[in-house]
Amino acid sequence: MKRLSLMFLLLAATGCATAVPKGSAPTVELHGHRFTTELAMDDASREHGLMMRTTLAPDHSMLFVFPDTQPRWFWMKDTLIPLDILYFDADRKLVSMQLDVPPCKADPCPSYPSDAPARYVLELPAGTARRIGAEQGDELTVEGDVGVAR
Repeated sequence: MKRLSLMFLLLAATGCATAVPKGSAPTVELHGHRFTTELAMDDASREHGLMMRTTLAPDHSMLFVFPDTQPRWFWMKDTLIPLDILYFDADRKLVSMQLDVPPCKADPCPSYPSDAPARYVLELPAGTARRIGAEQGDELTVEGDVGVAR
């Protein structure tokens, strides 16, 4: 419950939270498509991300929330599935995409940077961004059970 309350405070402060019925899993919406999402909101969860996963459902994602906006880069160390990595600014506008990023097979792993400063990073199964027609400037919306009644 503490984590959900923290999520609400962080997302509300950034204008990113929308009240939804209690019990709903967090979701994001991009370019008219909704994805169930896992949140990575602290250093440990952001560092671990989707490491060691062998699958990611087509309608699933992971949203990384950072406390500030700055240039970001991700790598695929110990990530076993290919991903689309989408970078969003403080207004949740899509500013950069790294598409069809392959797993890292051997060290050193390459990094995949944003083209502009970002505050939010969304990981989707590889090929999803193209399939839904995501493009720069698209807005990301976030909804979920934040432990607060409507």
